[in-house]
Amino acid sequence: MLPSSPFTKAISYCLERESGLRVFLANPDLPVDTNHVERQIRPIVVGRKNWLFCFSEAGAEHAGIIFSLIATCKLHNVDPYTYLVDVLQRVQTHSSSKIEELTPRLWKQNFGQNPMRSDVDL
Repeated sequence: MLPSSPFTKAISYCLERESGLRVFLANPDLPVDTNHVERQIRPIVVGRKNWLFCFSEAGAEHAGIIFSLIATCKLHNVDPYTYLVDVLQRVQTHSSSKIEELTPRLWKQNFGQNPMRSDVDL
């Protein structure tokens, strides 16, 4: 077989990545694909042209932070609206040394059972 043949190239491609492919055999809890990640970023990719209207680099950065928080909330089965209403009210009185408690995962454990509600409810 010639080194330039497609079959030889395919075999060498697999052999170069063998250790990474064997990870799934050693740990069956790992997902074989990244579909769950792709589903999370799909709304951002679909709306890509809309994000051109963030008006500034800082606006786009803030939009990215909000998208990340919402995706993390969904990942931890936290309602994003409830989370954001609670955190935006709580952040002014919460100790800055314990700010990690306001991340969605820890918020769910510490405040998720009794979140602050908005006076203006939709």
